[in-house]
Amino acid sequence: MSTNNAQGIHLESREASAQAQVVEQKGPSAATSTTFRNTPKRLSWLRRFGSGIALDIRARAPWYLSDWTDAWNYRVVPATALIFFANVLPGIAFSLDLIETTKQYGVAEVLIASFMAAFVFSVFGAQPLTISGVTGPITVFNKTIFDIIEREPNPPNYLHFIGWVYLWAAILHWITALLNWCNFLKYVTLFSCDTFGFYVSWVYLQYGVQVLTRQFVPSGSPGEQGYLVSIILALLMLVTAFLFQSLAETPYFHRHVRRFLADYGMPIALVAASAMAYWGRFNAANPLTLPVGAAFQAAGGRPWLVKFWELEGKWVGIALPFGIVLWILFFFDHNVSSLMAQGSEFPLRKPPGFHWDFFLLGLTTFISGLIGVPAPNGLIPQAPIHTSSLLVMGRSPKHEKDSEDKGSTSRTQTQTHERSSSNNNSVRGSIFRNDEPPLDPTAWGRHEVPVAVVEQRVSNLAQGALCLVLLTGPFLHVLNLIPRGVLAGLFWYMGAEALRTNGMTKKMLYLIQDKALTSHQNPLRKVRKSRIVLFVALQLVGFGATFAITQTIAAIGFPVIIMLLLPLRTLVIPRLSFTMEELAILDGPTASPFTMESVGGTL
Repeated sequence: MSTNNAQGIHLESREASAQAQVVEQKGPSAATSTTFRNTPKRLSWLRRFGSGIALDIRARAPWYLSDWTDAWNYRVVPATALIFFANVLPGIAFSLDLIETTKQYGVAEVLIASFMAAFVFSVFGAQPLTISGVTGPITVFNKTIFDIIEREPNPPNYLHFIGWVYLWAAILHWITALLNWCNFLKYVTLFSCDTFGFYVSWVYLQYGVQVLTRQFVPSGSPGEQGYLVSIILALLMLVTAFLFQSLAETPYFHRHVRRFLADYGMPIALVAASAMAYWGRFNAANPLTLPVGAAFQAAGGRPWLVKFWELEGKWVGIALPFGIVLWILFFFDHNVSSLMAQGSEFPLRKPPGFHWDFFLLGLTTFISGLIGVPAPNGLIPQAPIHTSSLLVMGRSPKHEKDSEDKGSTSRTQTQTHERSSSNNNSVRGSIFRNDEPPLDPTAWGRHEVPVAVVEQRVSNLAQGALCLVLLTGPFLHVLNLIPRGVLAGLFWYMGAEALRTNGMTKKMLYLIQDKALTSHQNPLRKVRKSRIVLFVALQLVGFGATFAITQTIAAIGFPVIIMLLLPLRTLVIPRLSFTMEELAILDGPTASPFTMESVGGTL
């Protein structure tokens, strides 16, 4: 499909037969696909104006009531607890450098931004599963702007300048949504998502180290023991969280116990590691904790309303290029978060709405500049973590259908396995030459697959409301008790977990894996090793360029590097020596065809 078509209304690009099939399978969400079908060509540009937003609203509106009633499910409780800790604490930790450098932000600003995003997208959004909040990239962006303007002999008011940057970005968000430019998301494939996710994972690991290095003091200083305790608490948090996760993936204990560990393992590890800081000699070391301010009070006691319209005229124009860069960052970051939260691995049934949600993101960006808080946007890896925590597990229909046949043949398979275990060669053959591993007599009860997702709005709204509760005096005191070392461990855990599941990591592990121990069903076996190396090398170049530029004063331009991944994948990689089959295996759409309908399908 050409670029011109991509800018047009996304539903006009579908085949009539595909449309009929979608209507039949998807119900009310697909019934809207006939809108604007018979549009006169001379008025098509006018009819297409805002059509993406209109279709998103019409597709999602029939599901709005069920978005609230479907929340009557236990999965909402652990999802709320998990995403609250995974959203708020990293957001505060990301902002520590921004808070200490600019003196213009505080913990209250981070919590208000998280609540605003949760409220807007859970109540009015078309994709309530997407979690938004204060991210590492936006803190890097805001801090870089501060460093740039403070070098001027007569710098402007920082919050006034940021207010104009956010306003320009908001206007570009609204133009993007109205002109259906979100259709370009069809060019966002796993190549770009995995590269960006790999970058974000390393940012989490880096920030974990920075949280600790900021506490270093000269040897012999009174605070020397404090940062040593912080290192111990970080390791304790990391190891405990992975221990609970590992136990949840073993055959030990009852399945309800394993699910409990999977749901609450990370919050329990965080509370336990924080409590250790107040035990015995650890307490005497007095490790650094999170800084907090007064309840519902902005940093420095300033008013919440930022009168950015009082900024001098020349700085208004200078703010425009920064607004463009922020728009590029949010276009990729927020939409990729939404795609990953609705990935093809999740059995979703409710339609998405990228155009409408991006319009709302412009609204939250504008409000952020108006009240002087960091602009929130979609979070990686929190958004897909939220959807994962709402999964309903069960036996696959195919497994249930074949259960009787498996029961009748299980005795024969067990006897065959016992005979094959008599010598090592037979065991090797039964494991690695056949498609199926040896039968585990207890495996039938543990073979569960995702059968549904609790698609609702309450968990997102609830975790945002908890951010507001955290702004009250008593809970700010509790927040102040959390050691910074525990946050470092949380960063390491989330970064390592995101790396473990990243597509780039899986390809690199495949390259060093013993082929004799690799399943014959692994699709990468059909790809030449040299092509896997080339594909991963291109991703590493993109990651390296993005990560390197964020370590310099030019960090303000890193969103441009990220966006360059799209033409690299679309225009350059197909011209290299990949076959179509190899590219289909190495890369693919981030979300299912059902989700991608909102942006005109997939490539």
